[in-house]
Amino acid sequence: MFKRIDHMALHVRDLDRSVVFYESHFGFKNYFRHAVAGGMRIAYLKLGDTVLELTHRSDGSMSGFHFCLETDGFDEAVGELQKSGVEMVQAPHDTAAREPRETGWRRVVFRGPDGEQIELRG
Repeated sequence: MFKRIDHMALHVRDLDRSVVFYESHFGFKNYFRHAVAGGMRIAYLKLGDTVLELTHRSDGSMSGFHFCLETDGFDEAVGELQKSGVEMVQAPHDTAAREPRETGWRRVVFRGPDGEQIELRG
């Protein structure tokens, strides 16, 4: 019946700032924007088959939420994010392999502009 998660949504305080953040630091591409009743603005970003929906919300930040991106170039990705000034929440460390292809992988966690946590594995 169900095939996959269609998208993940984050509620953000500054839609334009968040679009630029995810485009410049993680390679997402903004492909659709619109406004809905009540003045909420929404931007949809893609990274491969992954869709991230950003909804503008002015009443606070996210907490207790994260999503994870898989990378083929772990050390390079971590270095670029650090060089760009993205805040690291948890330093790179070994992580358990959930399946054989993940043997030897590491993980790291960064903070997004509204407090969301962005995990990288690879």
